[in-house]
Parts: sequence; structure tokens; C-alpha cells
Amino acid sequence: MFQYLKIALRQFRKNTGFSALNILGLALGMACATLIVLWIGSEYSYNRFHKQYDNLYQIMESQTYDGKIFTFASMPGPFAAAAKQELPEIELAARTDWGYRILFSREDKMINEVGYFTDPDFFKMFSFKVLKGDTTGLLQDPASIAITDKMAERFFGKEDPLGKQLRANNDKLYQVKAVIEAPSRESSLRFSWLASFRIYEEQNAWLRGWGSNGIQTFVKLKEGTNTEALNKKLNGYIVAKDSNAAAHPFLLPMKDWRLRSNFVDGKQSGGRIQYVRLFSIVALLIILIACINFMNLATARSEQRAREVGVRKTMGAGRGGLIRQFFTETIAMAFLSMLLAALLVALTLPAFNKLVEKELSLDLSNPVISLGLPLMALACGVLAGIYPALYLSSFNPVTVFKGLKIGKNSATVYVRKGLVVTQFAVSIVLIISTIIIYQQIQHAKNRDLGYDKENVIYSGLNGDMNTRFPAIYNDLMATNVVENAALATSPVINIGSSSGNFSWQGKEPGSELLVSVLQVTPQFVPAMGMKLKSGRNFNDAITPDSNRIIINETMAGIMGKEDPVGKIITQGSSSYTVVGVVQDYIYNNIYNKPEPLILFCDTSNVFTMMIRLKATSDLKASLARVEKVVKTHSPAYPFEYTFLDAAFNDRFKSEMLIGNLSRVFAILTIIISCLGLFGLAAYTAERRTKEIGIRKVLGASVPGVVAMLSKDFIRLVALAAIIAFPLAWWFMNSFLSEYAYRVQIHWWVFALAGALSFAIALLTVSFQAIRAALTNPVDSLRSE
Repeated sequence: MFQYLKIALRQFRKNTGFSALNILGLALGMACATLIVLWIGSEYSYNRFHKQYDNLYQIMESQTYDGKIFTFASMPGPFAAAAKQELPEIELAARTDWGYRILFSREDKMINEVGYFTDPDFFKMFSFKVLKGDTTGLLQDPASIAITDKMAERFFGKEDPLGKQLRANNDKLYQVKAVIEAPSRESSLRFSWLASFRIYEEQNAWLRGWGSNGIQTFVKLKEGTNTEALNKKLNGYIVAKDSNAAAHPFLLPMKDWRLRSNFVDGKQSGGRIQYVRLFSIVALLIILIACINFMNLATARSEQRAREVGVRKTMGAGRGGLIRQFFTETIAMAFLSMLLAALLVALTLPAFNKLVEKELSLDLSNPVISLGLPLMALACGVLAGIYPALYLSSFNPVTVFKGLKIGKNSATVYVRKGLVVTQFAVSIVLIISTIIIYQQIQHAKNRDLGYDKENVIYSGLNGDMNTRFPAIYNDLMATNVVENAALATSPVINIGSSSGNFSWQGKEPGSELLVSVLQVTPQFVPAMGMKLKSGRNFNDAITPDSNRIIINETMAGIMGKEDPVGKIITQGSSSYTVVGVVQDYIYNNIYNKPEPLILFCDTSNVFTMMIRLKATSDLKASLARVEKVVKTHSPAYPFEYTFLDAAFNDRFKSEMLIGNLSRVFAILTIIISCLGLFGLAAYTAERRTKEIGIRKVLGASVPGVVAMLSKDFIRLVALAAIIAFPLAWWFMNSFLSEYAYRVQIHWWVFALAGALSFAIALLTVSFQAIRAALTNPVDSLRSE
């Protein structure tokens, strides 16, 4: 083995340039793959710090409307306690709200913090680390609270927070009984505080009924529970409690919370696991391309090593020994590349973390690093070396000493060309995919939303702002910086409430329809810049229109072809008259077609104030005036707001992440491919030195020589494009088929990707070709 390493070192020194290209190409490929693997590992590690990870589940439920199954995470309030008592498979159960924002204050500090109201079993189920205090009985006491170490630092600094009090919403006092380590980014449940669910239950009487869904429910199953059998029990559990409820619960294991949380028509349809699979393939392709570089350069220089093989075989070396020698060289080179790759990862990791919004680290205690990198290096060494080792060791000594010449039509040349085509085909597919993903994001962002998201802010209602809104509205309009303002249950982009028991004349018997509902003040439609397709808006005075509703176009279409204005829609014992039809607008899922929607003129359940500012160059001054008005009516609370356009753009975070990653790795794939092309071009120019000299003596021009050396490579890139175009079209058409609103795939995307590939390849090859063409013919002929 030592002798093999000595020979490998000699080869490195003898061919420094080509060895450096090989090491750099492999290092780039391994660095890219390592970053991707770290990201994938982080995605798979979500929630795994919980000791009872394998037995923890969230209860989901499905409801069927008009033959379509909808899946929700919302559950009725009584479910957790009843299921724990009546189903022996369930050992523990805990409810939480959806993340409650409370204004906490202590002395001169006032900070909004998000946390959960939850049940006592929460601490028994989840392994959040308790740093100080005792959680026993904490969640049974409405006056006690647990806070995270980060929240403790914000309010108490270095003081011990245990036993101290915090005031919530300028009203209720909580005593800090425990300090918990803040959940990491790799936790699905993230919070700053935990308090007794009894408080939330007392504030929301609807939680006592089986027919109202609005909370999360988590359970821990007993070890060895047959989940399939339990799901059968759960399926009819809620209906047995309330025959009017159409909900059918089922278990979602913790391992699926992060990666497989999407459902279509009642079936799991993936989620972030699709991104994980996509980039797993990208990592493998990048490694493959890097290995192809090595194979190509090794086989291209085979004529130079042929005599070495012939001599060693004549001296008695067997083919097995030669194969081991060549494998030693490639594996040694792969491990050198691994060291460089580790350095590249360390240098780029901060920027990569910022891109993917994670806290990844090059930690040797992480098996992905301590075992993954060496195994990757070994795999790269074997993959990159297997073909050159088998090929070089097969040389016949007699043929070698007669003068080995590899013809243009030899199998080796075809293999080498095929590998170059593979490299560039992958690169072109990635370029096309990156462009189309970007187009799809922009298409969704720029489509007609049905409302105007610019110059709109929204803020939560505090104190008695709901009842004081008429006065607040007048004062806002008097500032001369506000165009309009309105209240709503939630921001316009997010409707979390729906109902299914609406009826109207002409409705098909047995038809069940899930309708989104939103309570608003009369100013809502004009404030959001929505367009009425027929009828009128609500009256300025709420009371006259308390039994009037506005529906969207989708709801109108379901009700029939006639204009629905004036028709009556009933819900239980209540009747509502349709006074207007508003253009469909986009909410919740930005890619799906709009669901049926009803707007109610009612302020009994509104929590959000939306303010449209006048267009101005001095936004800061406008916001200051708005804040002054709000603080006048709600002096005990800070004025916190969100820009609607920023909230809308946040809906694209996952897509933007995938687009950015695709762009980065597409560029790196091209760079790695070009390193190999650069090496092959250099070798070709070196091998044809004498031919170039003779052609120049006979009058060949520099452009002519460059064209001669470049044409074969350009043909390979052209072939790669021919292969890549249909593959990219099929792949991206499948990707876009999941979107109701999708961009069309245009021919110019393929033309652009092909042109970029040609330009990059030509630039890479031309550098070597021009250098060879400019060489003095005398020097070229003398070198032979």
C-alpha cells in the first residue's frame, strides 16, 4: 500500500495542473453535496429531541363536502379528555391553541410574546428542557406560567425570574414557576411561554361543544399500539358524540409533522419531503458530474500512462495489482478533495445558513460530518476510479510498446464524449428548471389578487379598540395620510374560519359545501380595493346590514347562473340576504382556485384592523401619525403592525428558498462541468500541438485553429441540449401540474438555457484553444 501511495504522489507531482483540476472539481462537488446533506439532515431531525418521538401524534380530522375530502388540524375541545379516558391506547393527551400573542409587561418593559395555553400532560409528552423551577402542577394553576430562557432574559436580565410576576394584556398577573430552554428551530412547537388551558377555555365557551373545531390536539400512545386499529376506532368517534358533526379523526405521527403534512382529497400528498427528495437527487447529480470530470481526464491521458502499464506488466505486475494502484490514486485524490471540501463548507456555511434560515454547523460529533464526509470521499474515489482503473489495467504490453494510439472512433473516446454530454445535459436541465421555478413564483406573485396589497398595514386589536373603532376611524381619516380603514376577523390573506351548513333555494339536496366566512366592518371591501361585480357594499352603519352578506364569485357560481343579489342564504335558524358579489380574491393557499366565501357585516368576532395609507414618499411620517391616533385610543398597548405586501411575500418563503438553492447549485454544476471541459480542452490542445504547428505553417489563421479545436466540444454541448430539452420539459411540466394557476413553459426558456450553455462551453474551450493557436509554430514542432 505504501508503494502505491508513493506512485500516486509521483503522479500528482508529474501532472500538477490536471491533478489540481481533479481535486478542485471533486472538492466543489463534495462541498455542494455536504451542504445539501446538512440541510436534508436538519429537515429529518425536526422534533427528534423528544424522547417519546415514536409514540407522539397529532390528531387530524377529515370532513367531506360535495364529494371532496378536506383535512384539518382543528379539533373540538372535549376530544382530548374524552379520548384519553375512553380509548385505552391513548396514554396522554394535551390541547393547545394556535399560538397566542399576549402583551406582557414588567415595570417599564412591554413586549408581545407568543406562546400556548395547554394541558398538564404537555410536559409529560414533550421533552422541552426545564432549566429552573418545577413544572409539576404548573399547567393546572391559572395563575402560573412557564417562560423560556430567552423571554426571561428580555424581562429579567440576569435576575432569577422564579417567583416573580408578569402582567398580561395590562390585566391578569402570572407568577413565573419555571424557565424552559427556548425551542430550537428544529421544533414544530415553538413558543415563549406556556400557561394553563383552563384560561383559554374560560374565554372561549364554544370549546365545550363537539361541533366546533378550533384547537390542536396531541396524544402519546402506549408502547406497541396498533395505529391502524386505533385509526378505525377514531374514524367514527366524533360522530358518535355529535351526529351533526361530519368530522373523522385520525393520527398523524410526529415524523410526518415537518415533511409530510400536506393532504389532497384526504390523502397525504407530501409536503417538504418533495424538496428533500429533489435536492437529494441534485446532490447525487453534482457528485456524479464531479466524478465524471475525473474519469474523463484520467482516460484522456491514458496514452501517457500506457508505457508505464506496459513496463509494469512486463515486470510481472498483474491486472489486480494495477487496479489497486489506480484505485489508490483516485481514493487518495478524493480524500485530498474531502479536506478542501471541508474548508469550502466551513467558509460558505454562514452564507448558506442565512440563505436557508437554519443554524447548521460543521460539527465533528455530527455523523453526517464524521462519517458522511469520509464515506463520500471513499464513494467518490471508487466511482471516479472504477472505469479508468479497469481501462488502464487492460492495456496489452505488446500493443503499448508498438505505440498505443487511441482512434477517434474507439470505445474510450465515445465513453468520454458520452460523459461530457451527460454533464452538460444535467447542467442544462438545472438551468431550465431554475428559470421556470422563478417564473412560477413571479406568476403567482403578480397575478390579479382581487385586492390591492400595496400601502396596507394591519394590526391586532387591543383593549377596547373594537368598540372604539368608529372614533378611531374618524381620527385616522382626519390625519390626511389614511385612505381607508376596516376591521376583520383576520388579515385579508388568511381566513381561518369556515362552515358547512349553509342552504339556499335551489341548492341540490344532499349537497354539502364548505364555505369560508369572514366578519368585517362596512369599510372592508373599499379599503382592500376589492371590486364589486354586482349589487352594493354594506351600509356605513353596521346595524341595518347585520343580516346582509356579500359573497364572492365562486359562491355565486355555485348558487346558480342567475344574479344571486337579493337571494336568501340560511344557516340554522338565521337568514341572510345577499346584497353584493365581490370579485374572487386570493387567500390562504395562493396557488389554488378560490373557495366559496361569505362576508358578514358583524363586529362580534373581529381581531384585526387593516389600514390603507395614501401613497407618499414619507412613509415614516405617515406611520407616525397613524401610531399617534392608535396610541390615543389604546395608550396601554404598543402599536405593532405588519405590511400586507410583506406578509404576502412571506407566503413564498419555501418557493423562494427552493428557487435560490436551485440557482446556486445550477451555477456550481456548470462550474464543475466547465472545470472538466477546461481540462479536456487543455489535453486536446497539448495532444494536437504538432498538428496545430503544421497547420499554422501552412497558413491556418488563429480563428481557424480555434474553430478546429472547439467544434467537437460544441457538438457535444449541442447533443446535450437535444437530450436535456425534452427531459426538462417533462420534469417541469410534472412540477407545474400541481398548481391550479401555473406559468406556461415558453420556447425561449430552452433557447436561453441552450445559448448560456453554448456560451459558457465556448468560453471555456476557447481559452485553451486561443492559447494553443497563438503558440509559435517553431515551438510547437520542436515539442514533438
